[in-house]
Amino acid sequence: MLRFMKNKILFPLLIIGVVAAFLSFKYSSGERQSSEEKRIITIETVIKTIQAAHFSPRPINDSFSSRVYHKILTDMDPDKLFFTSREINVLKNYEFKLDDEIRMGSIEFFDSIDAMYVRSLMKSDSIYTGILSKPFSFESNEYLDLNPEKEPYAGNEAELKQRWYTRLKYRTLITYVDLKNEQDKKKEIKDSANAVFKTDAELEAQARESVRKTYERWFKRIHKVKDDDRFMMYVNAITTNEDPHTEYFPPEEKKGFDEMMSGSFFGIGAQLKPENDKTMVVAIITGSPSWRQGELKAGDEITKVAQGDNPPVDIQGYELEDVVKLIRGPKETVVKLTVKKPDGTIKVVSIVRGVVQRDETFAKSAIIQSKYGPIGYIFLPEFYADFNHTSMRRCSIDVENEVKKLKDEGVNGIILDLRYNTGGSLGDVVDMAGTFIGRNPVVQVKSNHGAPNQLRAQGSDSALYSGPLAIMINEGSASASEIMAACMQDYKRAVIVGATSWGKGSVQRMVSLDDVLDPMTRLQLQADSGGSDGQFLGSVKMTQEKFYRVNGGSTQLKGVTPDILLPDTYEYEDDDMGERKNKSALPWDEIPPVAYTPSNSIKDLKQIEEMSRKRIKNSEMFNLIDENAAFVKKRKEENVVPLNEKEYRKDQKEVTNMSKKLEDQQKELEKLDVVNIKADLERINLDSASVAKNKEWIKNLSKDIYISETVNIINDIARQSMKVSNRKG
Repeated sequence: MLRFMKNKILFPLLIIGVVAAFLSFKYSSGERQSSEEKRIITIETVIKTIQAAHFSPRPINDSFSSRVYHKILTDMDPDKLFFTSREINVLKNYEFKLDDEIRMGSIEFFDSIDAMYVRSLMKSDSIYTGILSKPFSFESNEYLDLNPEKEPYAGNEAELKQRWYTRLKYRTLITYVDLKNEQDKKKEIKDSANAVFKTDAELEAQARESVRKTYERWFKRIHKVKDDDRFMMYVNAITTNEDPHTEYFPPEEKKGFDEMMSGSFFGIGAQLKPENDKTMVVAIITGSPSWRQGELKAGDEITKVAQGDNPPVDIQGYELEDVVKLIRGPKETVVKLTVKKPDGTIKVVSIVRGVVQRDETFAKSAIIQSKYGPIGYIFLPEFYADFNHTSMRRCSIDVENEVKKLKDEGVNGIILDLRYNTGGSLGDVVDMAGTFIGRNPVVQVKSNHGAPNQLRAQGSDSALYSGPLAIMINEGSASASEIMAACMQDYKRAVIVGATSWGKGSVQRMVSLDDVLDPMTRLQLQADSGGSDGQFLGSVKMTQEKFYRVNGGSTQLKGVTPDILLPDTYEYEDDDMGERKNKSALPWDEIPPVAYTPSNSIKDLKQIEEMSRKRIKNSEMFNLIDENAAFVKKRKEENVVPLNEKEYRKDQKEVTNMSKKLEDQQKELEKLDVVNIKADLERINLDSASVAKNKEWIKNLSKDIYISETVNIINDIARQSMKVSNRKG
């Protein structure tokens, strides 16, 4: 039996050594490791690591057990379509025993729920096919509650089938109405006199077949999920019990996480999509190995994949993610693709793998020509950093370069768009803040011991850019985005515009589980894997610290409240958005502020707010957005949909009318005059794909009312600064 460590770690750097000292497994005697034993080691190592190094580890007790139990049930069966109350009654015996299982080195509960899930899956497979083999009638007054939390588990097989029946009927009704609407539009065309149209019965059958194929593909994907993947789900039910951001990553998943954070990977640079068991090339990424090689084109079908001179693997029927795994590989290695061209010819295309950079991940900028002069706009989708050392790209450096280019263009102000930016590299957000405030404290970071640590930008003592600045955030802005917005707000360096942010005020670090294993256990795992070296258990992305604003407040739970709030689709759903909706979220708190001097770049924020408020009040578009937000909240609260065609059409008409009002008003908006920076034109005009992608981006910016109002705010700040300067003169 393992004993849980009670003492807290003094310094984060000691985590690996301390945890390793407490991990001496009964399996290190040299006996053969089974898959089950490896899983037990994984869970025990995860628990030990969390107890030793998490910011606020929760006690391993009955409450812990109950939370993990309910989490894995929800993850495995979110819509309550697989388990009946009979199965739940069996599983309920484990609700308060998972803590005891962990102490005893057992995974009996996982084995039980996994076996039960597989059986339920097979049963549901036959249920949906049986239901969809018979016609539906859309005249009865039935309803479906889309919120599974309100429903108990089905009491028996008959109730489970009825639950499937109503959901499948609803999916079929949606498709059926869409098909009827399409046909009605064709009937209105002048040349439709000789056209052949389907009866309602034929359309219903077509809709059912479409839904059947959708579920067939869905079940096919689920059946391919291995028990190792479900075990990962179980381990994550344990880790996210600590907080929403503590996650377990098996070795392959860890690799994917690093690629996502770096914005690059080693591959060929072809965008793929599945199409009826085929793998089709959608586009070629500019500058990628495929682009340089020149033979692979959009519209090609990849039929086989070979590693160098090895025999090719026929990939027909493969899931897309499995195809991608075959195509990606080490740098400078060759992958050979057997390709079927649109004209039917077969060709083998050899491509040397190299760095593929996803341009949509990286910072980019444009200029908005306003009536008061040019305004710079910087789009930053995430706070990326190259942990894989493939692209060497860092967002702090990229944003600094974009600011320099905008200054060269003589802009009157800059907008930094962090909407839907979920965060990323802590070091980069600190350095990025220095671009606007110089070498000053940016954020405080505190572990569960000792004094807070102040993080300062490492660049120049003075700011690179000191002109008018606005930062756009919304409910999707989290973590590093909140650090940036909060810092600029506390220093009164920028106006924060938009909606209240997500509320993630914690810092995570990757801890390798293999590094904390005792040597004998690691050797045994290595022997069981055939002698290969590398990652066996994976890693835990663990919450080890919380960050605090320079004013001492946390962004945890509360997020960052903008200086200027703009109407938002989710503004009436504050409790259901962001960190606040998660029961395991860490609490809000505050610590003493640091010594900092506000820049007071915004001379009269109240005046800026009032000018914006008047524009918003007089804006038909913003008034419609506000009306739509109330409409969305009302529908979400009701959350019940009719299965009667007439009632469904009436219900959809409300949605369509609201959507049409928004679309019509959008067309009436005065479009922004958005142009590219001169220094970017050579890169943009590299090929037709780059030109098309850029054209679409500029087009979307020009129609964004939130950017439009932020431009007005920047101009207000600029003119206010000019008046202050003139008065001083």
